[in-house]
Amino acid sequence: MPDQAAYCSILVPLDGSPHAAAALERAIAIARSSGARLTLLHVIEPPHLPPVGGVYVAAFLTPETEQEAEALLDRAAARVPDGIRIATIVRYGDAADVILRRVEAAGHDLVVMGSRGLGALRSLLQGSVSRAVLHRSPVPVIVETADVRETASA
Repeated sequence: MPDQAAYCSILVPLDGSPHAAAALERAIAIARSSGARLTLLHVIEPPHLPPVGGVYVAAFLTPETEQEAEALLDRAAARVPDGIRIATIVRYGDAADVILRRVEAAGHDLVVMGSRGLGALRSLLQGSVSRAVLHRSPVPVIVETADVRETASA
């Protein structure tokens, strides 16, 4: 595992999943021990429609609102203990791309995120945000999964 004392700015992408909650707890522990600040990020993605019949599916999809995203981040921020500096951000777009752009633009030196654990088939169909970030990030990434933690250093 990377040296926790070396971090100043930790990006924590959140999607409301149990794995993201575990990632937040991990990030809090790292921030507490290193004095790092946390940035909680939620990305509102456009609906992913199947190539055939997308028109019919779109009629049943309710897009996530910015208010729902902010409420998710407010609940997460409430879990962060006093004394840890924190910021919350909502962005729109492809989650992996938004996360990677944020790492570069804001100078984060660690990403701690959850993996929804969708399984191989769904991961192939939808792509995996955590896998994309893990493999493309210029900084270390810690991915919290159900039973296993994957760590990569850039």
